[in-house]
Amino acid sequence: MLATQNDAAIMQELQKRLVNARQRTDELFSLVKPDALYERPIPERHRIIFYIGHLEAFDWNLLGERVFDLKSLHPEFDLLFAFGIDPVGGGLPDDQPSAWPPAKQVYEYVRKLRQVLDESLAAGTSDSTSAEFSLPMLLNVAIEHCLMHAETLAYMLHQLPLDRKIPRATSQSPSAPPLDPRMISIPAGPATMGQRRSDEQFGWDNEFEVLTVEVPAFAVDQYKVTNRQYLDFILAGGYDTPGLWSEDDWEWRSAHNILRPVFWKRAGDQWQYRGMFAEVPLPMNAPVYVSHAEAQAYALWAGKQLPTEAEWHRAAYGSDAGTEGTSPYHYPWGEAKPDSRFGNFDFAAWDPTPVNAFPDGDSAFGVGDLMGNGWEWTSTPFAPLPGFQPFPFYRGYSADFFDGKHFVMKGGSARTAACMLRRSFRNWFQSHYQYAYAGFRCVQR
Repeated sequence: MLATQNDAAIMQELQKRLVNARQRTDELFSLVKPDALYERPIPERHRIIFYIGHLEAFDWNLLGERVFDLKSLHPEFDLLFAFGIDPVGGGLPDDQPSAWPPAKQVYEYVRKLRQVLDESLAAGTSDSTSAEFSLPMLLNVAIEHCLMHAETLAYMLHQLPLDRKIPRATSQSPSAPPLDPRMISIPAGPATMGQRRSDEQFGWDNEFEVLTVEVPAFAVDQYKVTNRQYLDFILAGGYDTPGLWSEDDWEWRSAHNILRPVFWKRAGDQWQYRGMFAEVPLPMNAPVYVSHAEAQAYALWAGKQLPTEAEWHRAAYGSDAGTEGTSPYHYPWGEAKPDSRFGNFDFAAWDPTPVNAFPDGDSAFGVGDLMGNGWEWTSTPFAPLPGFQPFPFYRGYSADFFDGKHFVMKGGSARTAACMLRRSFRNWFQSHYQYAYAGFRCVQR
């Protein structure tokens, strides 16, 4: 059915993008020394070996029988590698390495699934008769799912001890002028979130439909909060002041003895940043990566607040004229596509850069570092937009997390693919998750 709705060029492009996405995750697995594939760098997550099988199991479970009427090659593995873990409290996984199959078997499973799916895609035939979804939609789901894991795997491997990884060359951080943090006044105006189904552009279920709200005037930090600014919070006793934390967040901080960002390390009287391949002196003008709970405590200490999702949109996409762009970049305003002039994203680097290193990426209001270099926490609980409809083939993708415990993140990180920098994309995590490449900026109302 899909073949009648999409020409061969579109399908070829999607297949090319799928191959490229696989290469991203293959590169990450190649960083891990073979004897470390059964380690669990983040307590809430699966062991690394799970993710090697998960990406292809997901594609197979999405496409194999539904689209091509293919019979399973390994039903046990299809189930074993089907689902990841969302880091919500209530017990950590306690499986042992011996519970997982040998890596050789997992890699062979991956090879066979890729071969069969690629042959079916190349043949250009589909046995799907559903009117609820099309093959291009499913391929976009498979591609972006893989690219999402290219980011989550990166921050997972960030927590793997350095001696368990095979180093790669890293690019030199771009130079930036001295930083003088200030706030920018944003006039009242509209903020449009989501996208229209009628536009027939790909988006995940939580990106639909459009919601436009009028945002009152506010002031916003020009840049994300930096490590230097966050160090002031620590030195002022921020982690030892219960009044800066909600009751739930303080209980979490105390129970786990949280005293600093998980990406920081104390070495004698020096602070260091735990980079992907080396520990380096704390880059003071890079964004701090913290949990929502830590960001909220800092904002209260600073006499500010975290922005709402709508305020973030207004600062990023709005203008004095009341119009809105499709991207934050003003070069040219609203028209430029993501590239290296505008920020640290699309796998450009392994670690963050100074927050003021990409002035061409500033919004029409002069707000900087909005795309890449770290997701940005908002104060908005993750919830459906008006007209939300779950994907019929993936009903739990968003709906399982409309629980008031997860918060919307906007922007992107250095390891976020360019295709997910679209205005409507929404990321989310629960309040106590420290491991994502997530920072924040503050507002005053």
